[in-house]
Amino acid sequence: MRDQPIFNVPAVVLAIVAILVAIHGYREYFATDELDGWLLSTFAFVPGRLTFSFDPAGVADVFSTFAGPNAAGQENAARYFLGDGSPQWWTLLTYAGLHADWAHCGVNCLWLVAFGSPVARRVGGMRFLLLFIVTAVAGAALHWLLHRFDLSPVIGASAAVSGAMAAATRFIFQPGAPLGLGGALGDTGDEPFQRPIMPLGRVFRDSRALPFLIMWFGLNLLFGLVSAPLGITQGPVAWEAHVGGFVAGLLLFPLFDARRASQDRT
Repeated sequence: MRDQPIFNVPAVVLAIVAILVAIHGYREYFATDELDGWLLSTFAFVPGRLTFSFDPAGVADVFSTFAGPNAAGQENAARYFLGDGSPQWWTLLTYAGLHADWAHCGVNCLWLVAFGSPVARRVGGMRFLLLFIVTAVAGAALHWLLHRFDLSPVIGASAAVSGAMAAATRFIFQPGAPLGLGGALGDTGDEPFQRPIMPLGRVFRDSRALPFLIMWFGLNLLFGLVSAPLGITQGPVAWEAHVGGFVAGLLLFPLFDARRASQDRT
């Protein structure tokens, strides 16, 4: 009797999901407002804090831009998240462990299970964890490049999830793979997840991979145009971080590919 696919989610993916749910559950049901504020100021990514370490004058100019009836509240929030101006380098990663609400956390967990599972089954737990870390950092880095003086906190695992989606794109559309010709989405064996990765140029020509890429980038462009608030602040979805994680996953996945590494040794 074949196991059901839900029980074949790799342990590393289940562990990440459990950690994300536990963190948000703690913040939602147990943390006081004061403690939750400390968690956000300590572990959320704030682009302006990095910039302040080498361009304090540029960050200081941000405070002169606040205007209107909410100016005082905006300035207080900005000063709170700037803190003592230390860069807090760890937040380039730890922001991925925090979420705005249950919907934000739940969507990221679902997509991580859907796309992270085939990647983890292909590369193994440690390589997948490293990929998760690298794409999370890449997402924060791109967001920083485009919002260097922003003092709004960025949270969510979306960049790392996007990285897993991009990594999966390199092989799940291959013939015999889960979403390729002759593939079986519910197949619980590992063989469909071991198809050779597509060369990058072919990804942009493949009749299955290309529509997926267009849809993904289109949705994130829509996020940027709509600029809908997500939760803890009135700021928009950090779609640039999504793009940074996705591009990193798409370009760097061969470095994490256990199948390719084993072939190179033979």
